[in-house]
Amino acid sequence: MSLWKIAFKGLKQRGLASLLTMFSMALGTALVVAVLLIQGVVRDSFLSNSGLGYDMIAGKKGGALQLTVNSVFYLSKPIENLPYDFYLKYKKAEDRADGVAGEYSSLVDFAIPICLGDYVGKYRAVGTTPEMFELLRYGSDEKPFEFREGRNFEEWNEENGYFEAVVGSHVANDLDIKMGDTVSPVHGAVDGAVHEEKFVIVGILETSGTPNDRAVFVNMEGFFLMGGHAKEPDPSSEEEEEPEEEEVAEVQVGGDGTSQRPPGLKDELREVTAILLRSAHPLFARGMFNTVNEGDEAQIVHPVGEIRNLFTFIVEPVQYLLLGLTVLICVVSGISILVSIYNSMSARKKEIAIMRAMGASRRSVTLVVLFESILLSVGGGLFGWFAAHLAIFFAGPIVEDKVGVVVKPWDFAPAMQAADFPTEGIMSWFGAILEFRINEVAIFSNISPEVLVIPGLILLAILVGILPAFAAYRTDVAESL
Repeated sequence: MSLWKIAFKGLKQRGLASLLTMFSMALGTALVVAVLLIQGVVRDSFLSNSGLGYDMIAGKKGGALQLTVNSVFYLSKPIENLPYDFYLKYKKAEDRADGVAGEYSSLVDFAIPICLGDYVGKYRAVGTTPEMFELLRYGSDEKPFEFREGRNFEEWNEENGYFEAVVGSHVANDLDIKMGDTVSPVHGAVDGAVHEEKFVIVGILETSGTPNDRAVFVNMEGFFLMGGHAKEPDPSSEEEEEPEEEEVAEVQVGGDGTSQRPPGLKDELREVTAILLRSAHPLFARGMFNTVNEGDEAQIVHPVGEIRNLFTFIVEPVQYLLLGLTVLICVVSGISILVSIYNSMSARKKEIAIMRAMGASRRSVTLVVLFESILLSVGGGLFGWFAAHLAIFFAGPIVEDKVGVVVKPWDFAPAMQAADFPTEGIMSWFGAILEFRINEVAIFSNISPEVLVIPGLILLAILVGILPAFAAYRTDVAESL
């Protein structure tokens, strides 16, 4: 009979104790796998969203992190609004009514304004221009945004005037929004006053895994025409009569029967929350960055740096703490294996003595005890691995709904890199392990940490099995019989 089979029969004899020990190991392993998977997915989500086709954000003076989180992830509250004239500084001559190129127009490839403050359900309504989905790219391979249904909204057309909108895939699924439906944004807060204006849904975005899946994008021209979105006219300036909202929203028909575009809101009454900028050349952009930030009107931030800082100083420490706690649970489970087997040794001395009397060597008896420890550890680990992915199957939709991060049950935890760990302290040991190389090849850098769980459990089982195995090795045959 093989030593593995003898070890398995020994565990069966202590059925309840073995099952409870395996369950404790399964619980620890499940927590480790779940934390590794969620930590990796969250990390990749943060870093992939750190650049969505633009490398700078211009906004009102205030917190750089708040501006980034608000403009990239549509979270938190906007700081304040920028005057529309500041946005025009980035527009080329052909895109301005006065035909004069903006002060910074030659330094950027594009400037896309966003206007925040309203909601559709619990999701942000973002006023912007059609360039949002014409020029922006996402992901490391710079993929364009695609439409699951419909098309991009237009600045104005005869059918819907200024009131067209595009919704993210998650919003469409959650609120059951379909093509041709209308939405009326809520002003200022989720429970604010509902605007009278209705935006027609002309497009539903394909899932991109970016924050844009969780927002409603409305034509900025229509956004300005909603109540409460225009600046108060300056009483000291020459009073000019503004068109009524009802007249603006209607399509005017000329004498020849053709439709004419009605006037929008005057530029001096407009404001934008932030401007997404893509620099034409990093060297020239540095000068623009310094010039704007030295002034009193606005600030420019680099979203990549701000998001990395957010992840490094806030998110990662919490994740490492959770990972440390789950690893500690596994160690405690390993100790329970040690206690379970060691406590059984006094009752098994006669059994071991009989094995020795029948010709089993000290080495064979020692291996049987070590094999029992490995079976308990690996058996519980495999059960915990399946339990973790099963839990993610049920919890994944909840996580996606709450924080917008997609966690799939069949995914493995993304591979970690040495740069993900600090250079000092106990966590730096993990970075050193990932840097271990054979023939200049980093062995562990491209391997999912989940794959290393089972070898780690085997090592833990051997370590905790040494003491009871040594006790079995020293069993006196004559005394036990």
